[in-house]
Amino acid sequence: MILVKDNRCDFCGTCVAICPVDAIELREADISIIHDTCIDCDLCIYVCPIDVLSSDEKKEEVSHD
Repeated sequence: MILVKDNRCDFCGTCVAICPVDAIELREADISIIHDTCIDCDLCIYVCPIDVLSSDEKKEEVSHD
């Protein structure tokens, strides 16, 4: 699940533009993730220029033995 940290969003819209399923809404004073729609692709986390978004799930790392 994608989480919004400290509501520090500057409303640049980068995350909204990259979201493949339109699961992010920017409103006048906050950002909202539509968790029922979100596919947890984490693209929004990677493109956020001010590190406002995070994931509450640890991704499994593939070990190369």
